[in-house]
Amino acid sequence: MARTPSTQIPLIMPSSTDSAKYEHKQLMPMDPHITDIQPGGGIVIGIEQFWGKIRRAYLSTFRSGYVRRMEACRQGSHNPCPHSVLDPRDLKFYRNQGGYYWKPEDDPFTWRSRLPFARDGLAELFLMGGGWFAATLFFAWTATITTGVLMWILGLLAVTCFVFTVLIVWFFRNPNRTVPAGSNLVVAPADGTISDIEEIAHDDYIGGPALKVGIFLSIFNVHINRSPVACRVIGLKYQPGKYLNALRPESARENEQVAVLIQADGTNRPMIVRQITGAIARRIVCWVKPGDTLAAGEQFGMIKLGSRTEILVPQEPGIEIMVRKGDKIKAGSTVLLTMP
Repeated sequence: MARTPSTQIPLIMPSSTDSAKYEHKQLMPMDPHITDIQPGGGIVIGIEQFWGKIRRAYLSTFRSGYVRRMEACRQGSHNPCPHSVLDPRDLKFYRNQGGYYWKPEDDPFTWRSRLPFARDGLAELFLMGGGWFAATLFFAWTATITTGVLMWILGLLAVTCFVFTVLIVWFFRNPNRTVPAGSNLVVAPADGTISDIEEIAHDDYIGGPALKVGIFLSIFNVHINRSPVACRVIGLKYQPGKYLNALRPESARENEQVAVLIQADGTNRPMIVRQITGAIARRIVCWVKPGDTLAAGEQFGMIKLGSRTEILVPQEPGIEIMVRKGDKIKAGSTVLLTMP
């Protein structure tokens, strides 16, 4: 929630980092460790890729007309995937690698983006949520054909499985957000709770002192990440690591993470958004690439199941911190900072 500015952290700001002097940064090459949108891998992505092989074999054998139609409207000059690309679904995990794409009007699967759930979590929603729901039905049915203590035990198991089903559905929700207007506003890149606001003496990408705002995401928060400002993506950096509890301070240094390096439109102000795993959240998804442009509040990734997100901005005279430690915030709609 936005509020009146809190007491400002004293800012250490050399004149060389004046916002009027930020230079237009050159795009960085894609981090060689980022070969798809989920660099940490995972069981579900493996299942999806296996299913993709079956689907492509079916389409090639029985739907040749559909394959030709999709090929006729396909855009781009090269295949970024380690497999053939027959329709837009084949690009799901490789759309941050450039190459082939389909215009929205030619993509028969754009409806999936209009669902009230995270499109990149639909497989987990189906497999995990569907699995728990199937277990709910099984235990509920077996409870009806038994008696005594066993009936109560099975009934309790059915209720427990149903609770897990609801939690999975709740976790992967994707609500609409209203982004506040204002070119000097920095909105929250994630839902959650403000865990820390800290000065950084120097950050190489920022080019001087920085202000860091940390956000803790519980399993009850929306886990989709949004751009804090209208910007251009300069580069991405992937760091493999541990899966410590995201509430522990060392998790920001030691856990697996993806740093999205951006530059704000108009001012060229450099900023960093870090997606950091947690003890339960072990899968970072980031579908942007160097050169992409994002509107303020636009979605660029997600972290699956409880995590941490950080944002770093340059320390400048006149910056106003609009949140305090412990505040509950919403990605794309809560104003974290106002910049001069």
